[in-house]
Amino acid sequence: MLTLLRTNGEFRRLFMAHSVSRAGDAFNTVALVVLVFDLTGTGLGVAGAVMFEVLPVLLLGPVAGLAADRLPRRRLMVGADAVRTAVALVLVAFAPSVGVAYAVAFGLSAGAVLFNPAAGSLLPEVVDEDDVVTANSAMWTTSVTAQIALAPLAGFVIAAWGVEVAFAVNAATFAISGLLLIGLQAGRTPADIAVRGWAGVLAGVQTVRADPLLTRLAIVQVLASLSAGATSGLLVVLADRWLGVGAGGFGTLLAAIGAGAAAGPLLLRRFITASDKRWLFGPFAVRGGVDLTLAAVANPIVAGGALVAYGMSTSTGMVAYQSTLQTLVPAETRGRAFAFYDVLWNSARLLSLAVGGVLVDIIDIRLVYVVSAGLLFAAAAVGLTTHIPTQPGTDD
Repeated sequence: MLTLLRTNGEFRRLFMAHSVSRAGDAFNTVALVVLVFDLTGTGLGVAGAVMFEVLPVLLLGPVAGLAADRLPRRRLMVGADAVRTAVALVLVAFAPSVGVAYAVAFGLSAGAVLFNPAAGSLLPEVVDEDDVVTANSAMWTTSVTAQIALAPLAGFVIAAWGVEVAFAVNAATFAISGLLLIGLQAGRTPADIAVRGWAGVLAGVQTVRADPLLTRLAIVQVLASLSAGATSGLLVVLADRWLGVGAGGFGTLLAAIGAGAAAGPLLLRRFITASDKRWLFGPFAVRGGVDLTLAAVANPIVAGGALVAYGMSTSTGMVAYQSTLQTLVPAETRGRAFAFYDVLWNSARLLSLAVGGVLVDIIDIRLVYVVSAGLLFAAAAVGLTTHIPTQPGTDD
C-alpha cells in the first residue's frame, strides 16, 4: 500500500480526497441518526431518515451510471462534492427539525449517487490492474480508520455542542475533497458510448447478465441488502434499547466496526483475490453469526467484539467486490454496472428498512437481527454452493 502511495501521484491525490471526505462522513453518520432519534424517539423515524438516503439511488442511479460513462468522471466527482458541501451546510444554517434532517439526508445521498459510480470507474484508470486490490484495500482501510478515530469523538461533540458542528465538519471535508480532485489528470475524457437513451442506460445490466459470476453476485447482493438495510440503519436503536449505551455508546459501536474493517484488508490483503467466490460470499456467513450474537447477548463488550468481526468481513468482502467489478467490467460500461448494483442494493435496503422499522416498534429490535442472520446465511449459501470460475476462462 505504502509503495503504491509513494510511486503513484494520481492515486495519492485520489486517496487523499477519499480519505478526507470519509473522515467527515464519520461525523455525519453519527449526527444524522442521533438527531432523528432524538427528534422522533422511534425506530421508524430513524428508518425514515435512511429511506431518504435510499430514494436518490432509486430515482437517479441509472442516469448517474450513464453520466459516469458519458461525462468526464473527474468533473462529475468535483461537482458532486460541491453539491454535498452546500447540502451539509443546510443543517448548520437552519434549526434542526425532522423535515430538514430528511431533506439533508436526501441531498447528501443524491450527491453520493453522482459521485460513487464515477469514483469506482475511475480507479482502474489511475492504477495498473495488478494493483487494483491493493488500491481498494488502501482506500477502505483509511475510510474505516477515520471511523475508528472520529465516530466516538462525534458522539461526544454532538452531546456537548450539537449536531451543527458535525455537519459543519462534513461540509468542510467535501470542499477539501473537491479541491484535491480538481488536480487529477485521469478522468478528464469520457468513454466513447455508441448507444444512447434507455438502451445506453441498460448496457450495464446486460454486462452483468452476460457474466455468470456477476449475475450470481447480483442475486446475493439483494439477499444481503434485505438483511443489512434494517440492521445497519437501526443499530442506534439496538444500542439504546437492548445494549443500553446511548448516543456515545453508539459511536463506540461504529468504531468497533471500523476497527475490524481497518484490520481486515491490512491482515488479509495478500489472500484477497478478485473474482474468488470465497472472498465475495464467505463474509456473509460471518456477518450472519454476528447478527445472531447481537440478538442473543446484551453485553456491550461482547457486542463490540462481534462488531469487530463484522467489520473485518465487510471490508474484505467489499474489497473483493469492488476489485471484481473493476477488473471484469469493460471501462465503457463500468459506471452503469456500478450504478445497477447500487440500485439493486438500495431497493432491497428500502424494503428492509420499512419492515424493520415497523417490527422494532411493535415487537423487538432483536427479532430484526435474527431475521437478518437468516438472510445472510442464505446469501452465503447461494454464492458458495454455486460453481463459478475464479478467473475468466478457468475453473475452480
